[in-house]
Amino acid sequence: MSLPTAFLGSRGLCISRHQQFSRLHTSLCGQPHSLPSTRKHHSLCEEHMQQRRHFRLCTPVCMGRRSAKIATRKGAQDAKRAKVWGTIAKKIIQAAKACGGDPANARLIEVLKLAKAAEVPKDLIDRNIKKATDKAQADYQEIVYEAYGAGGTGFIMECLTDNVNRSATDVRTAIVKGGGKMADSGSVLFNFQRRGEIYVKGNASTEEEVMDAAMDAGADDVQPATGDDDEVTGFKVLTAPEDFGVVREKLQELGQQIDHDLSGLVYTPLAHVEVEDSAFEMNESILERLLTVDDVDAIHTNCAGLSV
Repeated sequence: MSLPTAFLGSRGLCISRHQQFSRLHTSLCGQPHSLPSTRKHHSLCEEHMQQRRHFRLCTPVCMGRRSAKIATRKGAQDAKRAKVWGTIAKKIIQAAKACGGDPANARLIEVLKLAKAAEVPKDLIDRNIKKATDKAQADYQEIVYEAYGAGGTGFIMECLTDNVNRSATDVRTAIVKGGGKMADSGSVLFNFQRRGEIYVKGNASTEEEVMDAAMDAGADDVQPATGDDDEVTGFKVLTAPEDFGVVREKLQELGQQIDHDLSGLVYTPLAHVEVEDSAFEMNESILERLLTVDDVDAIHTNCAGLSV
């Protein structure tokens, strides 16, 4: 007798075929076929299904540490680029609003050059130029906030905002929740120096070539830039703030490849502050929270080892 249909599954199908084969063998040969008993057949089917089930449920191999680092670095680079584009978009609105949208205005021309160098999409540029003509659009203001981090460190936040109250609240919330404290104007800034920083890609030039080009362009200094593995990934060409644009253009004319996402006017610390692990983790938390604030366009710190 065949098994009821309700009991047929992978196991029931095996038993049914067993019985059919036995009947066929008996009718042809006159004696039953000596196959394993039903109980033994059950155990064989069960073992077979467990093996198949085990194979299907095995977890995929996870990425190695190097792959995870590359993925994390790529995510940080994408976030950095989005931040740069957002800052340039606000500068376009600021410049276009000041000149009434005149494309021949020197200030707007300079910002548009920067946008082109940073590979900002054309539709984003056009949209923000058009946005500047909207009477409801408020003017953008440049504001610098200062804060104390853990272990005697300091933070400087540069903002370009159309709502000062909003940016002040968001920055303060990020600092306090991260474990820091807002500082009065000038109480942290004196530990930093305002400079131009131009990032030259290291895969295209040697240190000697970058040094020669930087000196010809009128730069102040050249420093190697290292990645997560302490390998040299490029070079930082340092300039006076007023010479930044001229030196950058001269370096490009001399054939150097510039990473515009990593270049700009920065506050470089006069000395880095070494802190304990607990303080470093707290400063990392502050940095991560500040990076989520839309109005914050640049963050600078003198915490040793903390890359912004």
